[in-house]
Amino acid sequence: MRVILIATTIFYPELVPGYRPHGRAGLGDQRHAAPGEDAFASDADELAEAAGRLCYLSWNRPNPETATNRGYLANIIRQEHFSVLEHASATFYIDGVSRNFTHELIRHRHLSFSEISQRYVDVSGAPFVHHPGYAEVAEHFEGLESHTLGGARDLYKAVVDSLMSRGYKRKEARQAARHILPGGLETKIIVTGNMRAWREVLKKRLSPKADREFQLVANEILKNLRRIAPNSFQDFDLTDAQEA
Repeated sequence: MRVILIATTIFYPELVPGYRPHGRAGLGDQRHAAPGEDAFASDADELAEAAGRLCYLSWNRPNPETATNRGYLANIIRQEHFSVLEHASATFYIDGVSRNFTHELIRHRHLSFSEISQRYVDVSGAPFVHHPGYAEVAEHFEGLESHTLGGARDLYKAVVDSLMSRGYKRKEARQAARHILPGGLETKIIVTGNMRAWREVLKKRLSPKADREFQLVANEILKNLRRIAPNSFQDFDLTDAQEA
């Protein structure tokens, strides 16, 4: 399973009339200023602060508790004024995950998705992704798994060939044949969301009650988000989830 951050927001705070930018933090720089010290903020975090301060024209930072970006966003999180977190976004490339996982992922309708199409792409050679739970007992079912997966792939190919021999176009044949493929086949997806949307995903999917595969993916997403927006996700903790 791979979760790769491929895009994020760039902010030019000096262009906002009246706003006094913090010191700039590079990608992965998670330094936070103590009271009285120079403040550092990532693009995503500082954009959220600028949006919030615009609402009240509070450019001078008169309150010491919210004078730093971390303190300001801590208050935003406490007050649940999450609309200011919608201005910055992050995009991930994810592969090595199952089709079952992406069926759950796309339920988060505030995200945007682009996933490999089983109508256009021949997925007969796609690897099988072991669910973390199944992985614990997979060795006991290697023979049965190989037989079952091989049978599904053979049937997929046979259905495609049969339909194309009847005059079906390749896309039409594959869209019919994909119905016999297991949900554990690997898929690839690019997904984008604003920081408020990602908070909503993480709140639900880092829970021990969430699907284990989703927990692992969510943990990797949080690792990346803490690199580019540490203050926007300061109240989230990484789980001890490990690859099975």
